[in-house]
Amino acid sequence: MLFIYQTLEEQLLCRDEIYKGCWINLINPTEAELQTVAQKTGLEYDFLRYPLDDEEIPRVEAEDDQVMIIINVPMYYPNSDVFYDTIPLGIILNEDYLVTVCLEDVDLLQEFSSTRIKGMATFKKTRFIFHLLHRKTTIFLKYLRDIHRRNEEIENSLHKSMKNKDLVYLLNLQKSLVYFGTSLRYNAKVMNRLMRGKAIKMYEEDEDLLEDVIVENTQAIEMADIYSNILAGSMEAFASLISNNLNIILKFLTAITIVLAIPTMVASFWGMNVNVPFQSHAFGFLFVTVIALIACIIVIILLNKRNML
Repeated sequence: MLFIYQTLEEQLLCRDEIYKGCWINLINPTEAELQTVAQKTGLEYDFLRYPLDDEEIPRVEAEDDQVMIIINVPMYYPNSDVFYDTIPLGIILNEDYLVTVCLEDVDLLQEFSSTRIKGMATFKKTRFIFHLLHRKTTIFLKYLRDIHRRNEEIENSLHKSMKNKDLVYLLNLQKSLVYFGTSLRYNAKVMNRLMRGKAIKMYEEDEDLLEDVIVENTQAIEMADIYSNILAGSMEAFASLISNNLNIILKFLTAITIVLAIPTMVASFWGMNVNVPFQSHAFGFLFVTVIALIACIIVIILLNKRNML
């Protein structure tokens, strides 16, 4: 899909044609759309193709008067096993045009195309990029808090009942945190290179905005590390609890087996084909039953003293 936006009189308008100073947003574009954008903007075709590889690593490349910036942006998949993941977003620009390329219509691009962001204009390409980076980091922080909240909910659930699906859920959250932490570190390298001012031209206000973005990105990295450590500790603790509960159950079953073996042993003695006590007595069966019951009670008391029941 190809969308074209242009800022006119502080309003972001959707356009039908490509104009200088516009923002071109490509969402999972077709080959024809890529060719059209490359021809009309003069941007490198390969630069437009690179972000469509979902394994592309964040980086900055410059060639002649063109710059390609690839960052990882967060995604939320409500119907997937792993709820949170990242996906590459490409930002390609030259003197007259700015293009974003992504495989999916991520929340970040939806916000920029549907809301008005203070100080943002499509013809102020550097400022636009830094606003994009700032909002990207904000969404990362939001999703990190969501992951932490989900973790606490599952922990409360596991305190009541140990279920495999809850542990698998925690494992998937752990994967999301690993993806986020890795992506945030790659993004930090990209922003540090931009901060050096060699890739794109910056003004003093732009530098201040980028510094704020770097600070928030560092905060997001620290949050991802903290939540990941908490989650890893929780999984180890619950794994130990499950193992301990299993040992308790096995110990209890062993004690029950010992107690039940007593009546069987007593019945075996009185079932021999030899003369045994009480065999001619009218209440012989009752006596044998009482003996077996007393023996069971004694064993239960002994096992209870050893905390096996």
